Amino acid sequence: MDMEARAHSEHPEALRLWLRLLTCTQLVEKQLRSRLRERFDTTLPRFDLMAQLERAPDGLKMNELSRRMMVTGGNVTGITDQLVQEGLVDRVDVEGDRRAYRVRLTPRGRKLFHDMAQQHEEWIVEAFSALSDKDVATLHRLLGKVKDHAQPRTQKQAA
Repeated sequence: MDMEARAHSEHPEALRLWLRLLTCTQLVEKQLRSRLRERFDTTLPRFDLMAQLERAPDGLKMNELSRRMMVTGGNVTGITDQLVQEGLVDRVDVEGDRRAYRVRLTPRGRKLFHDMAQQHEEWIVEAFSALSDKDVATLHRLLGKVKDHAQPRTQKQAA
């Protein structure tokens, strides 16, 4: 039973919409996880970590990676260790701080990530292919309103 099946007609439409969003997110994410495993023998967390590193060519410290991925340092360390063993990322000392290091994609990791990201994009486009371009734009705009409304007041003022 998906999240949406829990709602009934007597529930507010906003609650039913929320549950539909959750259901859609879970269904698309499940497809992505399966396809990443089948096509690239990898996981979504590994893909996410590599995506963060791709955006930071000089690499990121472990605590910055944890913060960006919104997971614990232990999770990032375990994934990083695997990727180092596979030659997809490396660790670089941080000048002036003997205890810290940066993690960055290797050329091989960058190439693999590029291939995965291209395929990931195609999968996402496919997931929304039941919608017209206009529908996608409208949904994006409407969800932007929800996002703006839901952000903490301090974030709104900083933006």
